[in-house]
Amino acid sequence: MTHEPATTLNEQILVLSKLSGQIRNTLQIVRASLPPDTLEKLSNLESTLYQVSRQVITVEDERSKLLALANTTRAVNSSLELDEVLQLVMDTIVRLTEAERGFLMLRDSQGQMVTRIARNWEQESINPNEFAISRTIIQRVIETGESILTTNAQQDPRFGGHDSIVAYNLRSILCVPLQAKTEIIGVIYADNRIRSGIFNEAERDLLNVFANQAAIAIENARLFASVRQTLNEVTELKNLMDNVFASIANGVITADVNEQITLCNRAAEGILGVGIADIVGHHLEDVLPIRASDIRAQLNTVRDTDKAVMGLEVTHLMPNRGSVDWRLNLSPLKDADQTTQGVAIVLDDMTERKKLEAQRRLLERMVSPAVLDQINLDSLQIGGQQCNITTLFADIRGFTSFSEKNSPEQLVAVLNRYLAAGANAVLAQEGTVDKFLGDAVMAWFNAPLPQPDHTLRAVRAALALRSAVGQLHTELPPEAHLSFGVGIHYGEAVLGWIGTEERMEYTAIGDSVNTAKRIQENAAKNQILISKEAYERVKDAVEAKPSAPLSVKGKRKLVDVYEVMGLK
Repeated sequence: MTHEPATTLNEQILVLSKLSGQIRNTLQIVRASLPPDTLEKLSNLESTLYQVSRQVITVEDERSKLLALANTTRAVNSSLELDEVLQLVMDTIVRLTEAERGFLMLRDSQGQMVTRIARNWEQESINPNEFAISRTIIQRVIETGESILTTNAQQDPRFGGHDSIVAYNLRSILCVPLQAKTEIIGVIYADNRIRSGIFNEAERDLLNVFANQAAIAIENARLFASVRQTLNEVTELKNLMDNVFASIANGVITADVNEQITLCNRAAEGILGVGIADIVGHHLEDVLPIRASDIRAQLNTVRDTDKAVMGLEVTHLMPNRGSVDWRLNLSPLKDADQTTQGVAIVLDDMTERKKLEAQRRLLERMVSPAVLDQINLDSLQIGGQQCNITTLFADIRGFTSFSEKNSPEQLVAVLNRYLAAGANAVLAQEGTVDKFLGDAVMAWFNAPLPQPDHTLRAVRAALALRSAVGQLHTELPPEAHLSFGVGIHYGEAVLGWIGTEERMEYTAIGDSVNTAKRIQENAAKNQILISKEAYERVKDAVEAKPSAPLSVKGKRKLVDVYEVMGLK
């Protein structure tokens, strides 16, 4: 009987089995004709071949399990997705140990063991209401850090009396710790509630080796998940900061210690009038007019003293915009360790604001701040309302003859001095300068805010104007010594916005306004005339004397007036 050499372990097992079978069959045929000693030797040979074949089968089984373990370990360590790793670990355990069920538990953030994966022999997830396991065995593995193997928990003296063992009819149980470095991060629990003795020490040792590799893979997956979450949070925070940075109305520019620009926002692009590509990566001198001595000196101060410079104002000529006004705040740019890494510049374009401020200053010379504060450009409406006001007209006397003898430049310069004196006197009493009518000033009191003493305020303004003219005479040459004639009247007028949406003015109109103007036209040089209606309101506080009644244009009756001499 001859055989070809076996080339694989499976082929060798097959050869041994055939050879053992052939010997057994031969013995049965020739048993009666063989000598007893030969028969015994053949029987021993048949028995030996059978035992060898069984050992070879056991070795092959262990080799298959080790090969499966190696392949699974390789697959587990190749994935960084925690859920994927846990499922792969559990399915491998159930397959290697032929368990009915397998559970993988991990510590949560509170330190409690929580079932993360539960799988059965069909590689299906187990419903949570079927988590009937021995907490006693799991707790002992956690406390001792040692694996536990029981072939029949019902009869095991260590566990047979525990309620969960009895209640759940648990039999074969294998539980091993998942240990990363010196910390137990979880346990692997496998059982079979039907059969006893399906686990042995070899499988326990095999599972221990696998658990060590699985623990490392789980920790790596956890670390990866933590890093990914942190990265997502950092990315989200960066996006938020980018959005906030981009939406800041101020221009922001950062530069390193070599004054190379590293960052800028959209507002900086708009202020500088160039795109980000022409800003970032360029030197500060190529972007900002820092050749100007004031900016260069302040940058040097920030660098040398490591202290901020705030409120630096610069006027700069830009090709497309002309003169612009900038305000800069220069600060040291520091990292988390408070080490200076460069400079941070906050840039504000003050050009439009300064224009508005100049316009407001101009308006404030004509309109009281109380009026300006009530102006809402979004709700201006054409029209007015009736109210009682005190109107003041002041006209320069002798200006016509003075204008014939002086150049326009001299004329305007002197005119502005006198008109400014009139406006300042009115504004000092919180009145409103309505307009300048050539060489005359029109003003009124008691609107838009009520002023119970508004007529007295008008008289005080007129007296202050007379005093201011006296002061001007000490400053101007004799030929420029001019004077005012003032008329004041109290009465009803319509006050509001007059004109169109394109051009409107806040003014007062009505008969009382016209009457004040007619009274002023009849006032002599340095004379202050007030109507009887106005006098009745201030007679207790003003020294005045009756003056000849006036016949004025547009009035059928004479207008009674008083000349103000001063205050009591």
